[in-house]
Amino acid sequence: MSSRQLAANPKMSQRKERRMFSTSDDSAMTKQVQATHAPDGREIDVKPILQIVDEILLRFIARTVEGYEVKRDQDALEMTAALAEFDMLDSLAYIINKISCELSCKCSGGGDAHSSTMVLLGYMSSYAWHAKVVLTLAAFAVIFGEFWLVAQLSAENTLAKSVALLKQLPDIAENFMSLKPHFEALIRLVKAAMDVTTCIVEFKELPSEYISEDTPPMSVASTHIPIASYWVIRSIVACASQIASLIGTRNESISSTTEAWELSSLAHKVTSIHEHLKSQLVLCYQYIDDKRHIEAFHNLIRLFETVHIDNMKIVRALIYAKDDILPLVDGTTKSRVSLEVLRRKHVLLLISDLDLSQEEILVLDNLYKDARARGDTHYEMVWIPVVDKGIWNEVNKQKFEYLQSLMPWYSVCDPFIIEPSAVKYIKEVWNFSKTAILVALDPQGRLSSPNAVHMIWIWGNLAFPFTSEKEESLWKQEIWSLELLVDGIDPTVLEWMADGKLVCLYGGEDLEWIEKFTATALSVAKAGKFQLEMAYVGKSNAKERMQKMIKTFTTRKFSYFWPNVTSIWFFWTRLESMLYSKLQHGRTVENDEIMSEVMTVLSFDGSDRGWAIFCMGATEMARAKGDSALICLQDFEKWGPRIEEDGVVKAMNDYLNQNKPPHHCNRLILPGSTGGIPQKVVCAECGRQMEKYFMYRCCVE
Repeated sequence: MSSRQLAANPKMSQRKERRMFSTSDDSAMTKQVQATHAPDGREIDVKPILQIVDEILLRFIARTVEGYEVKRDQDALEMTAALAEFDMLDSLAYIINKISCELSCKCSGGGDAHSSTMVLLGYMSSYAWHAKVVLTLAAFAVIFGEFWLVAQLSAENTLAKSVALLKQLPDIAENFMSLKPHFEALIRLVKAAMDVTTCIVEFKELPSEYISEDTPPMSVASTHIPIASYWVIRSIVACASQIASLIGTRNESISSTTEAWELSSLAHKVTSIHEHLKSQLVLCYQYIDDKRHIEAFHNLIRLFETVHIDNMKIVRALIYAKDDILPLVDGTTKSRVSLEVLRRKHVLLLISDLDLSQEEILVLDNLYKDARARGDTHYEMVWIPVVDKGIWNEVNKQKFEYLQSLMPWYSVCDPFIIEPSAVKYIKEVWNFSKTAILVALDPQGRLSSPNAVHMIWIWGNLAFPFTSEKEESLWKQEIWSLELLVDGIDPTVLEWMADGKLVCLYGGEDLEWIEKFTATALSVAKAGKFQLEMAYVGKSNAKERMQKMIKTFTTRKFSYFWPNVTSIWFFWTRLESMLYSKLQHGRTVENDEIMSEVMTVLSFDGSDRGWAIFCMGATEMARAKGDSALICLQDFEKWGPRIEEDGVVKAMNDYLNQNKPPHHCNRLILPGSTGGIPQKVVCAECGRQMEKYFMYRCCVE
């Protein structure tokens, strides 16, 4: 068929041209499209134009065509009102009109869609890619807006009816069902074209200070934007042809199958382009966010290195920097409050995940209320939960709200108001991983302690203002004693000590050993005619099992025991805190008696059997693992006669030292996420250095 015959049959020409471009090489087309591009650097604010195009092409059509909904919002109304002051629209009216004329003339004459697209690109050679697509959409909006007004108003407006008759436009009301596929296909294509256009505009508006043209996510997108712009303009040419095809069809039956299919095919291609560009845009935004977070992270580091008159810059950087919401929840009143409640206050930041235990909350609750009652140790506390967005769901939301409801102190209203840069700082500088930490800030925002939790567990509010110097001062006042072991947990034990009784603390969960040990100990006390009081302190990290042990002790009454798991948890947590506090101050088992004794008790806890410590007065102690302690009591006749001269504890110690078992296997289990692991640990039995192993544990009770 000759070119003249093709020109005489525009639909055949269009079908042949469509087949050609469906199999053509996009890279060759890109070169052709790029050849039309010669921007002169002019800047155009296209967003107001895009907004009014959206009003014309989508919002008004959606009211008529069923099954397609576009939500109006306040921003759209405000943008439309702002167009009255948009001066540049005057200077763009000429090019928009020129493009409209080209679309009307070429499309109504059955022109070649590719050629028409290239002509339009030539008209707009001096504009940037984002401006080209927006101006083309604006030109089509003029064409469609005029068509739609005339077609819709022709039933009630004489002028509109006359114009519709001259153009022989179909009556929309009468032909709605036959026209509906036309407009549905047209809307899908226009929507796809506008989606791509919005993407291209978003690429243009990316902040150059965070991402440049040669940055991989942006550079990849930049190579696709020219061809994406081509297909947007090509889509508008197809839409204009669709509108032009309705002229002169007033008295004809309208067939829509072929044209609707053609528009749908084109919409599918443009949608694919949009998906690809959108994925690149997401990568660009991620890149920008990462750069911003790194910048904010370094700003936070500099903030802590700077002297401030108060703590507000630090607090805002860590919690929430904007003023649009009240970021804190007051735990007492449950009302929302601003960060001003923290101004020039000592602040403890309780940082944890959502696995914060009720035992931790209960102990902190007592300390927090005690500080308020005393008045001379005033500080504020804020819970900052560190939560991964990837695991956030309704269950975790309820868990957050439940934990929040237990706290009398302040907490953030939403875990995700904490900026990623602050989370990065918390993890990398303050070494938060999973175990809760308490970061202490002074009234000027200076760091008093990156983790005051250990000194708080050991000394409570006596550790205020929670500085390293205060911690060191408190340690200088301490010796290894029964009072240090149980201080703040159970005054009954300290009363026994004050009354001059022999006090025995014992633990483990071997019921057979516990039964034999307690019965033997009581019989020895009777035989030796000394007063003995025994207190069961349980086992660490075994909450569910300790609840069962408490029930057993309630029934079988082996001895005095702590009737709640919180006391047991706190006993072992304080011991671990003593160890880590000593480590933070550079102590070792060779030069620090308290550290050595603490590690001994912790190693007892790691054994399969029980253990016992016998105390007389504040500092006189004898200790042994389960079997050794039981055998010592069973051999009372061997050391009992020494009691009158040496006392019970010394007589026991002499026996234990003389009868050490030839074989033993001791274990010391430390939670690796709480603090630094000691490089050297010696055995409590023989004093030799223990071997180090790694253990990964998951204990579901």
